[in-house]
Amino acid sequence: MSAARKAPAGAVQVTTPAYWEEACRHLARKDRVMKRLIPQFGDACLQSRGDAFTTLARSIVGQQISVRAAQTVWDRFVRLPRTLTPASVLKLKVDDMRAAGLSARKIEYLVDLALHFDSGAINASSWATMDDESVIAELVGIRGIGRWTAEMFLIFHLMRPNVLPLDDVGLIAGISQSYFSGDPVSRSDAREVAEAWAPYRSVATWYIWRSLDPQPVTY
Repeated sequence: MSAARKAPAGAVQVTTPAYWEEACRHLARKDRVMKRLIPQFGDACLQSRGDAFTTLARSIVGQQISVRAAQTVWDRFVRLPRTLTPASVLKLKVDDMRAAGLSARKIEYLVDLALHFDSGAINASSWATMDDESVIAELVGIRGIGRWTAEMFLIFHLMRPNVLPLDDVGLIAGISQSYFSGDPVSRSDAREVAEAWAPYRSVATWYIWRSLDPQPVTY
């Protein structure tokens, strides 16, 4: 379940999870770190904006570069077509995409993503009724989308409440800082910490990210 916030005409509609307040209460009861972290960020919460194609395209653009660099490239890229749709991306010139700052590989990935959507090879409308692992299995069949990107999609677009992205560097670093005084943390350590977060591991992950960078990332 989610709640849509009204936006001015022409603006992107922002959707927030209906479960957020209950998740925060649950996490504060179950976990001492969450009890300390959650009040620091007021009413801020996870937000979903844009459609499935835009969310996935943005995640591809942002791979292996800083948040700031990703934003710069994305801003240039979205100005290329009149509207960002799979069909419009397929009509873009490679030279124009390169000039926007995209590598040859990312261009290949974006084209493959657009082909999957435009051809109907994937049916985004069915994802809402599929379980997390089934969505991940379908997404990783697209070039340039691995498990981490699929998990970001589950969190930021489908707003699934219980995703634990163990391949996320920020999550591991945040757990190290908040739970282990900066000592190295293994995936099993992180998984053990996150047992107390269920069934709201996505929410706890979001707060761990905020502990490292108060500015929320959106896709």
